[in-house]
Amino acid sequence: MTALEAKLRARLAALSPSRVELIDESARHAGHAGARGGAHFRLKIVSEAFAGRNMLARHRLVYDTLGELMRQDLHALSIAAFAPEELSTTEKETR
Repeated sequence: MTALEAKLRARLAALSPSRVELIDESARHAGHAGARGGAHFRLKIVSEAFAGRNMLARHRLVYDTLGELMRQDLHALSIAAFAPEELSTTEKETR
């Protein structure tokens, strides 16, 4: 785990997630001009904090939780945020 990934996970813990999948996809974007100095991550997170919120509100909550990491350390973050009751039976069984 990289230092940045550890920082991201530590910040996301504030949302009390039951599941966090954080995948560093930076290598897939090597050579991409906008990627210089920033990382690309894909996040799948499950938290009760997302219950009753629409997708935009969920993304804003993640951005606010990550704070300056969003502005300084990350170039791109793909977010899939779910409330626990939105998971399919299959996904619940694989947790």
